[in-house]
Amino acid sequence: MDLRNAKWRKSSYTGSNGGNCVELAEAADASVVAVRDSKDPDGPVLLLTRAALRTAVHSAPPPTDHPGPTE
Repeated sequence: MDLRNAKWRKSSYTGSNGGNCVELAEAADASVVAVRDSKDPDGPVLLLTRAALRTAVHSAPPPTDHPGPTE
């Protein structure tokens, strides 16, 4: 899948220290979301359906070192 023109956005949990963050982009097929490590933008990309991403986010334990979204 060609993601060269994808518009990446950082997680709302991203802090100012550049910690362990992910970026998301909507793929050309709107049912798929691309996920990458913000510290390695040229590295591997994980493609997930919206349902799989939602399940992963809801299954993850709460962060222990961050108070919550920065929005």
